[in-house]
Amino acid sequence: MEKKQKNDEDSFHLEDIEEDILEHYEIVSEEETPIRLDVFLVNNFEEKSRAHYQKLIEEEHVTVNGIKRKSNYKVNKGDNVVLELPPPRDITLKPENIPLEIMYEDEDLIVVNKPQGMIVHPAPGVYSGTLVNALLYHCKDLSGINGVMRPGIVHRIDKDTSGVLVVAKNDFAHQGLGAQLQDHSMRRIYKALVEGVIKEESGNINKPLARHPQERIKIAVVQGGREAITHYEIIERYPHNTLIKCQLETGRTHQIRVHMCYIGHPLVGDPVYGYKKQRFKLEGQLLHAEMLGFIHPRKQCYMEFSAPLPDYFTKVLKILQNELQNI
Repeated sequence: MEKKQKNDEDSFHLEDIEEDILEHYEIVSEEETPIRLDVFLVNNFEEKSRAHYQKLIEEEHVTVNGIKRKSNYKVNKGDNVVLELPPPRDITLKPENIPLEIMYEDEDLIVVNKPQGMIVHPAPGVYSGTLVNALLYHCKDLSGINGVMRPGIVHRIDKDTSGVLVVAKNDFAHQGLGAQLQDHSMRRIYKALVEGVIKEESGNINKPLARHPQERIKIAVVQGGREAITHYEIIERYPHNTLIKCQLETGRTHQIRVHMCYIGHPLVGDPVYGYKKQRFKLEGQLLHAEMLGFIHPRKQCYMEFSAPLPDYFTKVLKILQNELQNI
């Protein structure tokens, strides 16, 4: 698989630091052929309907070996299938009166404790109910560096990950915070509950990440991918699980989730990388952005914010603690 990006390498794109924004996919089919082109796209790219991809094919956004084909064309092993995503439609995001847990706010930035289940910013097909919609209602002005879809967003956490985020209200603050992400000086500490018992007291995972070659909704350890470094320490061991603290040196999409899965300890509750049979009824992975530390861009003082584990997380830990005591 090869990915082409249209971003100017010399410009400042915070989305390139925190998450792969794929404007152009390129993949080579494997052992699943022959198969219809529209079905192939459904199976290998982002989770969208077959009708969605049929429309893209009809609008000539898809080629096979450089040739535009119809939806019923059968792709074969070795074919080069390219999907060029059209630019996002011009939209106006609506402010929404959604409750926010604000930890700190001044004229430059706002720090919030994002709940599980909330998407950080709008994306094609999702234009409401996000953290950005809530922020626009609360504070009106957000920085414009990342465009209309991601105003103010300096860094992100997954929809089902909870915890601390900092958002920039102006471009000056955005540039200052973004620089700290680039040089890895912004401190980000997470707590996670993983499957299995980790024997080592601590560890470092330095494995490059990229889109999964076959399962496009996933990220995977891929040779030649983007550098990704996670440091972890053991907090508590239970009979079948381990509570860990993770510190990010880089901030790639799904980084902790993929790295822990790679070493054989996926996160409890993870619907994408975790066990198929989950013991606890959860809405998503037990991963919490517990602490965030940075230098305030204007005040030039170090600031640190911590958010306690959410109730659904602590309830599982209490169950595991009781089991540990009863051994």
